[in-house]
Amino acid sequence: MEQFRLPKIPMPELTLPQAVQDVLKEAEQKLAHRPKLLQLFKNCFPNTLETTTKLMDDGTTFVITGDIPAMWLRDSVEQVIHYVPFTKEDKDLQRIIGGLIKRHMMSIQIDPYANAFNETANDWHWNTTDETEMSPWVWERKFELDSICFSIRLAHAYWKETELTDIFDSGFKATMRRIVELWKTEQRHFELSPYRFVRDNGIPTDSLRNSGLGMPVNYTGMIWSGFRSSDDACDFHYNVPDNMFAVVALRQMREIAEWVFRDMDFVKELKRLEDDVDHGIQLYGIYQHPEFGPIYAYETDGFGNYCLMDDAGTPGLMSIPYLGYTTADDPIYQNTRKFALSKLNPFYYEGTAAKGIGSPHTPPGYIWHMALSMQGITAVSSEEKLALIDMLEATDGGTGYMHEGFHADDPSVFTRKWFAWSNSLFAQLVYKAMKEDLL
Repeated sequence: MEQFRLPKIPMPELTLPQAVQDVLKEAEQKLAHRPKLLQLFKNCFPNTLETTTKLMDDGTTFVITGDIPAMWLRDSVEQVIHYVPFTKEDKDLQRIIGGLIKRHMMSIQIDPYANAFNETANDWHWNTTDETEMSPWVWERKFELDSICFSIRLAHAYWKETELTDIFDSGFKATMRRIVELWKTEQRHFELSPYRFVRDNGIPTDSLRNSGLGMPVNYTGMIWSGFRSSDDACDFHYNVPDNMFAVVALRQMREIAEWVFRDMDFVKELKRLEDDVDHGIQLYGIYQHPEFGPIYAYETDGFGNYCLMDDAGTPGLMSIPYLGYTTADDPIYQNTRKFALSKLNPFYYEGTAAKGIGSPHTPPGYIWHMALSMQGITAVSSEEKLALIDMLEATDGGTGYMHEGFHADDPSVFTRKWFAWSNSLFAQLVYKAMKEDLL
């Protein structure tokens, strides 16, 4: 058996934390004049807690991605990140988010190359014939640089919001050190890395070429990644948005090392690595586009080859300000955004129902709800934010939820009916607009 999907596993019902209930009550007042948008928000905002979250006996939290019974590091963070602003006074949310951070640290220690993990050491795998070093805890072992960055993002955001430091135990520090060693190794992937990944299933984007090593790269200071945030193989293995995210994660780890662990030698080590990666982005990651001027490339190999596109997943070029690498008014980002929202981006689609960014992960002509939500979150103008919310509201396909991709001409044709990350990102956009008094 190659691909191993299990039927939907019922999750134990969680009582919604009071802070989440309060947000839903606030929405009932502020969105009363838009009943469909209100219902979408009431469905999507608590969706992760209602359908994908399990409190474990060891004090950790396990969050499945939705229609797959495994926890992706990336997805699980983005599924709960919109709850973090409400954790300061809510003990139940602290238990959920703090437990998820602990689970992430445990998972990274098990295998820092893996992107998705099992609830127990049950030896379930997405594909049972993958040629790589598997653990019974690991659902899938695609090395995606952004996965660990998301783990750090959640820990840092939770700390800054709550001022709680109980998550920063010796295991957390050991995990940070393991991350640094991993990233230093992957700066010189061909010389130092033990990582290989081959999946012989006939889908080229599911496997790394060159006997699992990937295509050749030149040293740049950036960190090698096997796969994109879509779980598709990179064309050129320095993914620029991923490396931007790594720079942000290193800054966040540096802050934790300085103010929590008081380890100034580690702070200096983190800063050196951060500077190396950032220098590589600035030197190798910017492409002089004949129409848009300097833009950030999606991927490069350090030999002068570039992949010019944007993908609906996060990290992507659209999400650069959301990640915290630069601001939305940065000139190169603005050029990049114009490129990403043009037909020169091979995964930008326009149809009778919507226009926006899709992905090679889904069929041509499919726009992702996550891309529309991210476009709204990173928009500078109120008009663009509201237009994106209107488009999202109109393209739920009559289901009351967001999906992965949907056909640009017919939103009733879509992929992934149960995709909690997409619901959470939509809810984040709508709540942001509510707080800005746009709705």
